[in-house]
Amino acid sequence: MGVGIVGLSASGGWAAAAHVPAVTSLGGFELRGLVASTSASAAAAGEKFGVPKAFDSVDDLVAQPEVDLVVVTVKVPEHRQLVRSAIAAGKAVLCEWPLGNGLAETIELADAARAAGTPAFVGLQARSAPTVRYLRDLVADGYIGDILSTSVIGSGGAWGATVSEREEYTLDDSNGATMLTIPFGHTADAVAMVLGEFDDVTATTATRRRQVINSATGESVPMTAEDQIAVTGVLETGAVASIHFRGGMCAATNLLWEINGTRGDLRLTGNSGHLQLAEVELFGSRDGAVMAPLPVPDRYRRIPHALLESAPRAYNVAEAYLEIEQHLSGRAADAPTFDHAVTRYRQLERVRVSSTSTQQLETDDRSM
Repeated sequence: MGVGIVGLSASGGWAAAAHVPAVTSLGGFELRGLVASTSASAAAAGEKFGVPKAFDSVDDLVAQPEVDLVVVTVKVPEHRQLVRSAIAAGKAVLCEWPLGNGLAETIELADAARAAGTPAFVGLQARSAPTVRYLRDLVADGYIGDILSTSVIGSGGAWGATVSEREEYTLDDSNGATMLTIPFGHTADAVAMVLGEFDDVTATTATRRRQVINSATGESVPMTAEDQIAVTGVLETGAVASIHFRGGMCAATNLLWEINGTRGDLRLTGNSGHLQLAEVELFGSRDGAVMAPLPVPDRYRRIPHALLESAPRAYNVAEAYLEIEQHLSGRAADAPTFDHAVTRYRQLERVRVSSTSTQQLETDDRSM
């Protein structure tokens, strides 16, 4: 399957760190084209990564018959136009998450792909992680009995005291690439995969740091995106759930996900609140036993781990590509589509609306 990447840069970034190693590790895919921010940047990326054709525009890329799958890896505000170009050309498309800048754009793109009959996938690769898939099956098989509750604590990494040049645009809430949409969104998607969707949501969000420091320039930069997100609610199964994300990194805990059942408990820990790329470990206990590691069985690793030892963040992305290949060949339907992206963004919108209502109520109370 010929892959064309939009947003591949020789200087680094997510496409270079994750998509290129993922594609080149799989026998069913081949990099055949790319588009970057400028012609010179595209040429440099093509030379560095061995991509045979570098194009000046996405329209040129999608017009190539040898490109079967267009992969969009640029900033969120640019997704809409680029994805629509791929759909118009009849190309299968994989767009990084978040799909659109807001719920309305996400719905628009899903409707466009459905109307065109274009296979369209979204990069919610936490659900492709072997550990998460194993966790889902443990729960489904009754390892800890009926689920009573679940709790998640996560660190956003960004949205802390400092920000890099590359990530500065994520501080602006209007750009759609926030802690709510990215680490919270990826992790909440995994929670829904394992335990089911929220039936009821109450949320509190805040921007505690209004100014942060650009780590390259030392200048103060305004932040309007939330750096604290606390969500509680009840899942469709009746289990009580809580998810708390905070900006930056924590010296104590950066990812903790506990699931409590009538027979025992499961615990997943990691080095980052970005579950989609974190290095994680799974532990379990039932019937009063001491909590112990639960190694992931080999059958959950569909790709040999050794293929991506030098690029560990690419592993879950490679698993996601494998699901796309299976989906397109009619062998499976596990790859998250644009319609799935709408479901996930509706959840994020419920969090946003609940938080807005709560903050408005607090404001009204203070004015009385």
